[in-house]
Amino acid sequence: MHMSDGLLNAQTAVLFAAVAIAGLAVALVRARADLDDRTAPMAGLVAAFVFAAQMINFPVLPGVSGHLLGGALAAILAGPWVGALCVAIVLVVQSLLFADGGLTMLGANITNMALIGTAVGYLVALALRRLATRSRAGLLTTAFVAGWVNTVLASCGFLVQYATGGDAGFSLPTVSVALVGVHALIGLGEGLITAATVGAVAAARPDLVHLLRGARTPEVVR
Repeated sequence: MHMSDGLLNAQTAVLFAAVAIAGLAVALVRARADLDDRTAPMAGLVAAFVFAAQMINFPVLPGVSGHLLGGALAAILAGPWVGALCVAIVLVVQSLLFADGGLTMLGANITNMALIGTAVGYLVALALRRLATRSRAGLLTTAFVAGWVNTVLASCGFLVQYATGGDAGFSLPTVSVALVGVHALIGLGEGLITAATVGAVAAARPDLVHLLRGARTPEVVR
């Protein structure tokens, strides 16, 4: 999911840089309502965890590995607006300090992982919120599904970008089959990590899980 320089032409890179800036500006304004003395430390912990977890790759196919995207995880724990900012900060640091993703592709990477991934992950979790608040198994299932869907649809964001201005010489059908297929497998790892992390936080402090706010969750913490 971390695109390197040269995958998109200059016009497309500029377009999605503008999309990323606009999306993060909205998230920054809306995040102020979610940040308080309780959620601010959680946001920092989420960003640190996503950063560390993205450094760990797991094998998917021979020669292919995946890592946590973190959109669904950040959204479930910190909310969609704060979550988007957390993932964006991680991507900026990785690009600037570790060359993980090209600088010219930073806007496209933020659009896919921080904006699309977080939004999709949160919407899926929100749709399953009744299940999540019913029992611990329901919460883990919700987190897993949100993590898987977040990964697959974030990869579809790249397909839209590639169709708009791909500059690497591969046909769109070839890229589509390979990318979505691989990320459907990567999504299984994403779902497991998301479920395990959300479950651990909910067991200790369910009041810190954004998705569970205001809900009665006696069974979730068991």
